[in-house]
Amino acid sequence: MALVFKDGRPVVRLRAFRAIDDPRTCERFIEGHAHVLTAIGVKKVTSSKNDWMYNPAAFVLIVESLDGENVYGGARIHVAGGSEPLPIEEATGNMDAKIFDLVWDYAQDGTGEGCGLWNSREIAGYGIGSIFLTRAAIAIAPQIGIKSLFALCAPYTINLTKSVGYRQETSVGNNGTFYYPKLDLLATTMILDDVISLDTASEEDKNAIMALRTNQNCTRIEILRSKEIEIQYKLDLDNMDKWNLKEIIANTKKRTELEGDINDNDIEIM
Repeated sequence: MALVFKDGRPVVRLRAFRAIDDPRTCERFIEGHAHVLTAIGVKKVTSSKNDWMYNPAAFVLIVESLDGENVYGGARIHVAGGSEPLPIEEATGNMDAKIFDLVWDYAQDGTGEGCGLWNSREIAGYGIGSIFLTRAAIAIAPQIGIKSLFALCAPYTINLTKSVGYRQETSVGNNGTFYYPKLDLLATTMILDDVISLDTASEEDKNAIMALRTNQNCTRIEILRSKEIEIQYKLDLDNMDKWNLKEIIANTKKRTELEGDINDNDIEIM
């Protein structure tokens, strides 16, 4: 997966699509994410949670080579009301059932979850697995029609999520926190209440997200800690005439528990 460089900086494409529209790229997303997990020592990676690629309410952001052959990172937005619970419900529902009511309440106006964020070693340090995919995900939210976003964050990502407008939700878990996926790992429930106005985002992040909304297909030289990367954005979602958020909202289930059990010995790709 050799990176292409131009003027000393890597060049990649960041593309958004509905999962069911591009199963081939979904498979590459899954393979790349699993490779990253196994590379850091996670030996048991289940495929049971890869059903998102068949979920009509899942959207994917992929960072790839310009020919589409190599994948360097990705993220997803799952909309509540799809064919499966939100990942945060699956991750924490057995620990605190209040997450189901919380998601249900937000789902009535259209909500989703940013999840599955990862990047390969080839692109590490350029901000792909952190700020640029996160901004792009929020940028496409109005196309989807949702009003809010959930996220389940590791401690080192909390400040980043706050900078793009999320806040800690304290009504679930222990003041918003859960031990997940293992008892020695802490995850925090975060909510971005208004993906349209982004009133609580930093000025820098808000301006960057709004610029991507204004020009969804553009090329930008992005800089993170003096490292430059050229990103060719393609954020306009195809086939949205086949997407009906009202139908998805109407399909939302008010859960009280999860179906099936999670194997504590496995790490699931959320």
